[in-house]
Amino acid sequence: MFYWRATIRARDDGPGIEAAFTDRAANRGAGPYAGLNLGGHVGDDPDAVEANRAALATALGVTRERLLFLNQVHGTDVVEASGPWAGEAPEADGIVSRTSELALAVLVADCVPVLLHDVEAGVVGAVHAGRPGLLGGIVPRAVAAMRDLGARQPAAIVGPSVCGRCYEVPEEMALAAAAVAPTSQTSSWTGTPAIDVAAGVTEQLASAGVAVQRVAGCTREDEQLYSYRRDGTTGRLAGVVVAHAAGAR
Repeated sequence: MFYWRATIRARDDGPGIEAAFTDRAANRGAGPYAGLNLGGHVGDDPDAVEANRAALATALGVTRERLLFLNQVHGTDVVEASGPWAGEAPEADGIVSRTSELALAVLVADCVPVLLHDVEAGVVGAVHAGRPGLLGGIVPRAVAAMRDLGARQPAAIVGPSVCGRCYEVPEEMALAAAAVAPTSQTSSWTGTPAIDVAAGVTEQLASAGVAVQRVAGCTREDEQLYSYRRDGTTGRLAGVVVAHAAGAR
């Protein structure tokens, strides 16, 4: 179920921040959605998706209604969550919270999942950052929202995404990304213009004074990960973060 998972604590007896990225190793579902598809908008059986989401919530030690997803639109809006959604999930690509036992999730299948945390402040966040999000600055906006909630030393975990060598784009797109984050401009395997969105996001985080941990992995190259650029019709993996209360995990 998990491609990577860790619990981060400021001290051994303190509350922990749990962060994870899922993969396709759960042996659930079938066809292009085989593994653990968590995306409800990609053509999979809605009951299967809900069962997968419930399984993820159980694995994280939270109830299903406290595992929060967004209606992602490749925008730059960041919302705050203080409990389960009262109705439909909001349209946004970033989410922050200082409420314990509330798991914040973003869905990707090539875009960059970014998990934010401040262990001492008990503030967490999750961001879906594709090329539009990089250009629009959703990651700096999420960091600012974290600080508004009391985060003093936010840190970030940047999850697996399509690598720059596999993200070939027209030259004008590469130049537009480079104008925002110079490190994002790169070349594909064949020497054509390309964008490394994760490198650009990491640059933006560093510029905002955020310590960054990278989890290696290219979604297009690793068949244990969902990739839209590789497969077209496919599922979605999740980046998810939760602040556990002291003694909860």
